[in-house]
Amino acid sequence: MPGLIILYASIVKKKWAVNSAFMALYAFAAVLICWVLLCYRMAFGDELLPFWGKGAPALGQKYLARQARVPESTHYRNDGSIESPVSQPLYPMATLVYFQFTFAAITMILVAGSVLGRMNIRAWMAFVPLWLVFSYTVGAFSLWGGGFLYHWGVIDYSGGYVIHLSSGIAGFTAAYWVGPRLKSDRERFPPNNILLMIAGAGLLWMGWSGFNGGAPYAANITASVAVMNTNISAATSLLVWTTLDVVFFGKPSVIGAIQGMMTGLACITPGAGVVQSWAAIVMGILAGSVPWFTMMILHKKSVWLQQVDDTLGVFHTHAVAGLMGGLVTGLLAEPTLCSMTLPVSGTRGAFYGGSGGKQFLKQVVAALFVIGWNIVSTTIILLVIRIFMPLRMPEHELLIGDDAVHGEEAYALWGDGEKYDPNRHGSVFGAAEITPNDFGQSTARGVTINL
Repeated sequence: MPGLIILYASIVKKKWAVNSAFMALYAFAAVLICWVLLCYRMAFGDELLPFWGKGAPALGQKYLARQARVPESTHYRNDGSIESPVSQPLYPMATLVYFQFTFAAITMILVAGSVLGRMNIRAWMAFVPLWLVFSYTVGAFSLWGGGFLYHWGVIDYSGGYVIHLSSGIAGFTAAYWVGPRLKSDRERFPPNNILLMIAGAGLLWMGWSGFNGGAPYAANITASVAVMNTNISAATSLLVWTTLDVVFFGKPSVIGAIQGMMTGLACITPGAGVVQSWAAIVMGILAGSVPWFTMMILHKKSVWLQQVDDTLGVFHTHAVAGLMGGLVTGLLAEPTLCSMTLPVSGTRGAFYGGSGGKQFLKQVVAALFVIGWNIVSTTIILLVIRIFMPLRMPEHELLIGDDAVHGEEAYALWGDGEKYDPNRHGSVFGAAEITPNDFGQSTARGVTINL
């Protein structure tokens, strides 16, 4: 969360720094309360539907203090015997509830990246809990919590589909319904602080080790492999993206390097613990090149893509990268590594023969389900919200930015380059009279300005 907040606040225009950071901060807080009141057990509780759990609070001592357990994770063979017992990590339920909350919060913040710089903050405040309930919990239960895709054997180790594909598709859909930024913002949207942007990206990269390393619910071999693969893929993708920037544009871009880092992290996430480290390099190469092509080349040539104002390119960095990672995992998932963490025995990628061809097909079907559900659910949620309030800020707020929306600005730098005007800014303690100099220009002696 700190990494995403710093990254968002720094990568946008100065006039949107406060609003962008606040959207992320609000999402983190709102998701937590909704998560413990209802949503955790919709995503990891008892089955209500094949794709949804029964919502209930996760607040009581009896529930949180007992050993962690994912109730619908028992996997049965065709003859009814148990193939994989219920998941029971060796720590309290409270730890599992909070750990899974961070995944949900990050997904929500990633969605925000598509609508920065113009979404009505009140509409965002309504959108967060609704999307969490009706979109995120469905994907999480289906793929992680014991839903139909989990028991079918779809591989989504740590959220390539649940987090990245869903946030990229939902963000792109939301960007369509909210509408674009001002023309001036779309044409020129420079970062306001590149050094802080790097710091935020660094925190994000560091946090991903916990993101993927914690997915097996234990400090085991799978966790170690996942952490190694996560860093290898991110580094490879960053280098590939930077190389392509140099080859095609003549200079390396810091923004491009950060985008490459994120695509590498997103791409490896669905298979971090089930692919070999040479495969992580392959996935990093693909993550640094395919989203680069869709963002830098295809997007500029596609009239359809340009009609949707996806502020931070979340569709490319997360939907494209997450989808690609899920499909490549269906090709490169290593049988021994799969047997250490997946509930369905014999799971393997297509390159390892056997049932691998079916595994790739499962990955395709699961991706289509996640894409379809997020398009429909996000659209319905936003159309309902639009009945009660506008989704897009009014024109004067779009023009002014943070000061109009929040009454606050990111940096307390006096005047932003304006000349001091005593009629506008008032008298200043300690200011001397202003007298003309030898060149006929007014000069101030001993002026003290209260910042």
